Amino acid sequence: RNPENVCEYNLLLPLLDFKKTVRQGINGAVWALIALNSHNNELYPDLKKEYIDFILSRQLEDGGWTLNSASSSPDADITAMVLCGLAKYKTDETIMSSISKALLCLSKLQQSDGGFLSSGSPTCESNAQVIIALCELRIRLDDPRFIKNKNTVLDALLSYYSPDKLFSHTKN
Repeated sequence: RNPENVCEYNLLLPLLDFKKTVRQGINGAVWALIALNSHNNELYPDLKKEYIDFILSRQLEDGGWTLNSASSSPDADITAMVLCGLAKYKTDETIMSSISKALLCLSKLQQSDGGFLSSGSPTCESNAQVIIALCELRIRLDDPRFIKNKNTVLDALLSYYSPDKLFSHTKN
């Protein structure tokens, strides 16, 4: 369906207010970019560029991104979310350079069990977000950059699977 006309409502309308969307920080820009790209890549090119520029301007020295703009420590979840948003633009040299730095950062953030931390804690969702980013970028889950002690991020994700056939937020 056309997101600009769902029951006579433009679902994209709130995303067209750049200042309001980025007021919540980088995650607003990332998810707005993902949403704007979800239907028609030709819509709102200038606005998409504005979101991309906002995102790229917040990349940390080590290549990652953080939710808290006051922090200099990268967060695996936010970095992976950004990669999802930027994946459609990997033919652009500047963006690909940022993506490459972010992938190196994510590789360094990966734990020995193959998993990732969010705010210092291991969670199922952190692993899932990295898997989504790697898939968006067409990077195999067994890529050598993302294997630690013979463990992949998929191995780490599956460690959250319970005998009840559910995934838990944490291993506890």
